[in-house]
Amino acid sequence: MKYLQRLGKSLMLPVACLPVAAILQGIGYWLDPSGWGANSVVAAFLLKAGGVLIDQMAILFAIGVAVGMSDDNDGTAGLAGLVSWLMTTTILSPPVVAMLLKIEEDAVNPAFGKIQTQFIGILCGLIAAGCYNKFKSTKLPDAFSFFSGKRCVAIVTAGASIVSSLILFFAWPVIYGALMRFGEFIMNLGAFGAGLYGFFNRLLIPFGLHHALNSVFWFDVAGINDIGKFWGTMEGGILGQTGMYMSGFFPVMMFGLPAAALAMYHTAKDNKKKIAAGLLFSAAIASFFNGVTEPLEFSFMFLAPALYGIHAVLTGISMAVVALLPVRAGFNFSAGLVDWVLSFKAPFAENSIMLIPIGIVVGIIYYIVFRIVIVKFNLKTPGREDDDMDETKVQLANDDFTAIAQIVLEGVGGKENVTSIDNCITRLRLEIKDYTAVDEKKIKSAGVAGVIRPSKTAVQVIIGTKVQFVADEFKKLCK
Repeated sequence: MKYLQRLGKSLMLPVACLPVAAILQGIGYWLDPSGWGANSVVAAFLLKAGGVLIDQMAILFAIGVAVGMSDDNDGTAGLAGLVSWLMTTTILSPPVVAMLLKIEEDAVNPAFGKIQTQFIGILCGLIAAGCYNKFKSTKLPDAFSFFSGKRCVAIVTAGASIVSSLILFFAWPVIYGALMRFGEFIMNLGAFGAGLYGFFNRLLIPFGLHHALNSVFWFDVAGINDIGKFWGTMEGGILGQTGMYMSGFFPVMMFGLPAAALAMYHTAKDNKKKIAAGLLFSAAIASFFNGVTEPLEFSFMFLAPALYGIHAVLTGISMAVVALLPVRAGFNFSAGLVDWVLSFKAPFAENSIMLIPIGIVVGIIYYIVFRIVIVKFNLKTPGREDDDMDETKVQLANDDFTAIAQIVLEGVGGKENVTSIDNCITRLRLEIKDYTAVDEKKIKSAGVAGVIRPSKTAVQVIIGTKVQFVADEFKKLCK
């Protein structure tokens, strides 16, 4: 589980490149919605520039995963990831496979024509990171000392990639066929499949595994590739179908979760409304504009897990209902207002404006359901905690990152108890020695959204999109 969580975090590094693609392509389609660049040089330039990132996501995955999974996030691992990618995709390309088998290229198994996928990119990144972690400190005899340490990583990775390519030579057709059947199974379920995906997408967030699931539906792992087809950078898009694994998130992220935040604020105790507002409304804004939902979801995920289960069910229903309608919108980052506007003129956008009235209905449902359930079952959502809980909180809105980092450090038992510091897009990820020294109440007093302890040596602090600044201060305090 810990390994998979690190992988999920690593996938966010290449995914962070996608907002740039969204902006470039969004403006390009607004300039030339019918010609896709044929009627405007500027539009063509922007569309091609943005398309480059989406088209090369597999390479970005190889490099990003290699860096993210390395022990110290060193760039040497990224270079090794690129080496592994080049070795693997070249050796297993149709022309080379045809030469090895002494057959015509047309007779090569179609699976090798799809070797440059995000799945292979992730695999190459993992191979490179494994080689880096094991051989980065290798000492060679004096005659070969130039290749000692990190310089030998790319060489070892190349050798490992040759071995893995030999295995994939036999295994890839089987793996590819299984992935394709999985994709076809979900697609054959139609709107129900989209709803099922939305439900599990939310359920996997506490474990940090939703990014792995997303790669199946959004990228070319199982032949679905909803993002690439929606933006027209990949062939196979179908008007009315393409985008169904993205569209239903917009009503939830733009309206549903902000409405849930309002319900939690209205049901908070009078003496705690100010504190609840500071946490909930900033998180609601991030959800509405950018589609960053974790700070808001973690504000009630563990305080009221039943409520989070309801949220997952409502997300699945939203995905299924929107998939049934002739309404399609897409994103390159997440389902917030910015991506919704940018995707308005995308090739496979359809009746995107209808997501506003749909979202309003979803928001009303979220508000009513959350408010009734919170009050009826007396759930301890933000602002409804017991009165004996510490109410002295450092607000992230004050940007006092040093104070926040100091409180978190005290809560995890001091710098002597910390063995590793990392962060993803919203979480501060720590490795510790003694789990009994961790004081979750102390950590939460910093005003963070939540604390996860996936194992006895791991602590994840949900901070939000400002996590990088807290992580930087945290590292300074641990020196």
